[in-house]
Amino acid sequence: MSRFHIDPDIKKAETLPASFYSDQAVFDELKEKVFRTSWHWVGDFDLLPFSKSAHPFQLLDGYLTEPLVLVRDEQDEIHCMSNVCTHRGHLVVLNSGVQKQLLCMYHGRRFEFNGRYKSMPEFEEAEDFPRPCDNLHPFKVEKWNPFLFVGLEPAFDISEIIDRMNERIGFLPLEQFRYRKDLSKDYLANCHWALYCDNYLEGFHIPFVHAELNELLDYGNYTTEVYDHMNLQIGYAQSGEEIFDLPKDHMDYGSEIAAYYFWVFPNMMFNFYSWGLSINIVKPIDMEKTKVTFLTYLYDDSKFHSRAGALMDKVEREDEFVVEGVHQGLKSKYYKAGRFSPTREQGVHHFHSLLAKFLG
Repeated sequence: MSRFHIDPDIKKAETLPASFYSDQAVFDELKEKVFRTSWHWVGDFDLLPFSKSAHPFQLLDGYLTEPLVLVRDEQDEIHCMSNVCTHRGHLVVLNSGVQKQLLCMYHGRRFEFNGRYKSMPEFEEAEDFPRPCDNLHPFKVEKWNPFLFVGLEPAFDISEIIDRMNERIGFLPLEQFRYRKDLSKDYLANCHWALYCDNYLEGFHIPFVHAELNELLDYGNYTTEVYDHMNLQIGYAQSGEEIFDLPKDHMDYGSEIAAYYFWVFPNMMFNFYSWGLSINIVKPIDMEKTKVTFLTYLYDDSKFHSRAGALMDKVEREDEFVVEGVHQGLKSKYYKAGRFSPTREQGVHHFHSLLAKFLG
C-alpha cells in the first residue's frame, strides 16, 4: 500500500499528492485504517425514547456498510452491538422501536438487551456452547449530552474531543437543542471525500468563493486552533451579525464570535451558531462521489433566519462547485502536489498529517 509523508513544519510541507485521491487501493485502505479506527456520530437520544428501544442502522452504508444496532436496556443503559446473529448471520433487529426481546427471526436465537446470548432451540446437544463469540459483538458507545457516538475499533479517546468542545460551547444547553428534519438535507458532491474536508478546513477561500459570507465574517481575525484529533475554526463577526452571548468566565468573553466550526477526524463537522448547531457528516461513496449529510438542531428559532443561517445552502453549493473543480484538476498528469499557506491552511496541514499517520 502507498505511504505518505507530511512534513510537520507547515512552512516546508507539501500537500498529499494527487495520487492519494485517485488510487483505489488507497481509498480501500482508508476504509480500514481511518474509518474503522475512528469515531462516528450516529444520532441522538430520540432514537431510543423508551426502555427496550432498539435502532438498527448501517454504518457508512456503501463504504463500511457495517450492520449495527443501538439498544436501550431495562436499566436505561445504551449499548451498541453488531446487528448480525451469531448463528447464521441474519440481521437480528429489522425495525426501530420497542422490542419485546432481541430475537433472530431466522432460527429463533435470542439475546439479552446487552447483546449476551440468551437461548436457542435445538442446541441442547451442542458441545462447548454457548461461548463468548455467541454474544453479539459489542462496540464502544459514547454519550455527549443528547448525542451518540460509536467506535468500531477506535484508535483514540473521544473524551479528549468532547472536553475541548465543551471548553467553547459548554455554556449552551445542548439538551434543549431539537433536531429539525425539515431543515436537514443530503448533498451529493462529485468528488473524493477528503477534498470536501480539505475545503472545510480553511477559511482561506472565503473571500474568493463566498462573497456574501465574507461580508458577515471578519476575515482578518479568522483563526484556526489545532488539537490531536480535531481542530477549531473561529468565525468572528462583522458588525450587525448575530453573535454568541458568552458568559463572563468564558475564555473568549468580550469577542464577537459568530460561529465555532469544529472538525473531528476524519469526517465530522460540528458548526455552532447563536441559533443552534449544524452537524455535517461526510460519507464516502466511491472515489468520484461523496454524500454530505447536513443535520440541523435549533436552540433559538428566532435567530435561525439571520444572514448566516439563510446563507447555508448557498455556501454549500459554492463549496461543492470549487471542490468538484479541484477533483477534476487533480486528474492532470502535470499536477503532483501543492504547498500550504502557513497562516491560513493549518487545518488542512493537520488533516493531511493525520491521514499520513493513520495510513502508516
